[in-house]
Amino acid sequence: MEKISILQCFCGNTQIVYFSGMKAATLNEIKQELTNLPSTRVLELCLRLGRFKKENKELLTYLLFEAHNIPEFIENSIIEIETQFDSINTSSVYFVKKSLRKILRLINKYSRYSGLANVEIELLVYFCTKINELKSSFKTNPVIFNIYQFQLKKINKVLITMHEDLQYDYQKQLDEL
Repeated sequence: MEKISILQCFCGNTQIVYFSGMKAATLNEIKQELTNLPSTRVLELCLRLGRFKKENKELLTYLLFEAHNIPEFIENSIIEIETQFDSINTSSVYFVKKSLRKILRLINKYSRYSGLANVEIELLVYFCTKINELKSSFKTNPVIFNIYQFQLKKINKVLITMHEDLQYDYQKQLDEL
């Protein structure tokens, strides 16, 4: 790992110190270091990582408690998405678009956590289904239509990487949209 370089400037009697930042280690270096550490130290690092950022804590929660049961994770995610759709403020198209983008951020986060193509497709298909259930005045809006079309493209892109049998099953769902 590289050392932090320090640049010192003297302005009159005041010394100003600038840190150029820390270069992050590669994943391979981190893996090697973690294998050399005792399990108690790894536990301490994981807990510290969980305290550092909310997203880290959510990822650790997924990996520890939900990764072993993917269907339940998908079901819980769909319930959360359903709750988000129910809370959409439909007084203006602006608020609908903003809420849809918020829901997509949530779906992308859940997809990143799982890292599985079928989870991403299930959630995106459900999202597109819910968009179809919106009032027709919102569906005709070009921005909402573009969001919908982009999600369909994203589903097809992920679908190509899956096994043929799964592709067929999901393609049937897409055709219904």
